[in-house]
Amino acid sequence: MALLGKMISYIPEVRGPPQKKLPFGQKLKWTLIVLVIFYILGLIPLYGLGENSLQQFEFLSIILGASFGSIISLGIGPLVTASIVLQLLSGTGILKLDVSSPEGRRKFQGLQKILGIFFIILEGAIYVLMGGLAPSASLVGTPLFAQLEMLLIFQLIVGGLLIMLMDEVVSKWGFGSGISLFIVAGVAQQVFIRTFNFLPSPTNPDIAAGAIPAIFQSISLGDVTTMALELAAILSTLLVFAICVYGQSMKVEIPLSFGRVRGYGIRWPLNFFYTSNIPVILVAALLANIQLFAQLLQRWGHPLLGTFNGSSPVSGLVYWLNPPNIVNSIITGSLTLTQVGQALVYILVMMVGSIVFSTFWVQTAGMDAKSQARQILNSGLQIPGFRRDERVLEKVLNRYIWPLTIVGGASIGLLAALADLTGALSRGTGILLAVMIVYKLYEEIAKQHMMDMHPGLKKFME
Repeated sequence: MALLGKMISYIPEVRGPPQKKLPFGQKLKWTLIVLVIFYILGLIPLYGLGENSLQQFEFLSIILGASFGSIISLGIGPLVTASIVLQLLSGTGILKLDVSSPEGRRKFQGLQKILGIFFIILEGAIYVLMGGLAPSASLVGTPLFAQLEMLLIFQLIVGGLLIMLMDEVVSKWGFGSGISLFIVAGVAQQVFIRTFNFLPSPTNPDIAAGAIPAIFQSISLGDVTTMALELAAILSTLLVFAICVYGQSMKVEIPLSFGRVRGYGIRWPLNFFYTSNIPVILVAALLANIQLFAQLLQRWGHPLLGTFNGSSPVSGLVYWLNPPNIVNSIITGSLTLTQVGQALVYILVMMVGSIVFSTFWVQTAGMDAKSQARQILNSGLQIPGFRRDERVLEKVLNRYIWPLTIVGGASIGLLAALADLTGALSRGTGILLAVMIVYKLYEEIAKQHMMDMHPGLKKFME
């Protein structure tokens, strides 16, 4: 542990604000600054890049908050992978840290940063050395090829470290976290482009790439199938938005009273999606990494995880972990039993994965019954009719927290899987994550900053 503390002290860290609560304007300023920097970094190409075979996996870049071929090609992948590994180590009891204490939280966060840096270096090297992002094939066998490979790895590491630092800036100076912000930025960009892009589609030059222009063009051409597909994509997107917002509003409220003040009380809310979007982020990022590594292994001549035809998996593990577009197949009349089986496997993996990560997150993020009971008692609250005892309160909370953890995790996994199977305007999981992130930000802003924001913005939030 002494060695761990020494390593943590050498890691660059973003200094937190001097005051405990930042005003709304300052948080908004830093969030927008990081968002603009993120978009700019996504436009900076990797110097020396000749072949970008990852570009065909654009749908994965949305979940990973990446822009393949740019300096931020790694995106949030290494950070989420580090979080997954740490959750597994903590959940299984291999790593024992008391995250309820300030010192334990500091070590946990420091270890997460060390793992993040390790995976940034590892994934940067894998992307380049396995041919995902490589110099021009005409330079193979020359000294320049090896030099350009090292230069590409260096650029990817720099981009990964910038993402990590920007995530820390948003966490300490802005709204929410950088990981969530980058996912929303990628989803919003793709949804806007796929909705309003009037340029010709590469697969069908007669029809626009955007859904709304394509609908009007298909009507004028009498192309009923294209019109139905684009309408289905728009309706699927709106349906995911509606269901997610409805699910976010569902909660269990536990009545509490102030121990020393009679006649006054509050309701302690426990959301139906108790662990919010965290399980889906972890599962989606894990599946995205599996697909990327499968593609790289195939290019290396060892298709251990399956094979691809272009960007579409055709065999192996990645084939069964890839969601088919069920709605598209139904409209075009091409639905097969294999696709149905593929969809069922994908739903099962998303639900089980969400339950597992939801359980680990509750245990490591201070959301378990014991931590909640301690927080309630420290606030001067207690359950009416019960003794002011942490053990009693913990027993009552356990009736709700574990069912909400499991059922809420399974529900969010099912909703994410169904969203992916409907062929929405962006990756269904990405849309789901974006809606949940924005809704959570709305609740956080409304709760903490309703009094210090601009009157016009305050009216809009109300």
